[in-house]
Amino acid sequence: MGLQIAICKGDGAEHVAQLRLAVVIVWAGTAIFGLCLRFLWLSPRARRLPPTRVSAFPAALTLGHPAVATAGLVLWAAFLGSRHVVFAWAAFGVLAAAAMLGFALATRWLVSRGRHAASSGQRVPLRLIVVHGAAGLATFALALIAANLAGYAR
Repeated sequence: MGLQIAICKGDGAEHVAQLRLAVVIVWAGTAIFGLCLRFLWLSPRARRLPPTRVSAFPAALTLGHPAVATAGLVLWAAFLGSRHVVFAWAAFGVLAAAAMLGFALATRWLVSRGRHAASSGQRVPLRLIVVHGAAGLATFALALIAANLAGYAR
């Protein structure tokens, strides 16, 4: 209740604006780590590996995760430009879908480490995957908080 009153009075409006900007920065950082993962996975060295009959990563996952996350970032940018709360919640919902796809990718990567090592992106460092996931989790939390506060800081 105290936070709502402070924001409605305008005392915390600059903090909410900083939080909205922090969401964009962390989201962009997460995307950069994701691009690094993508380039390492598709690197020429990884493509020289012998093909396997069963792929650990369906195309819907490998293409869907970054596409959905990018759509969420575009919605968040629309929220920043328009200040319409519906864009914040839409971006958060799309981000939740991207997080689910990312979790499915990470789970399949961990499970397939032994069986499909040649096709499962084993050239990708585990640290980079963990950093990308942690940044995604931070983006998720910040976007939830910022979307929740968006209705109070008008």
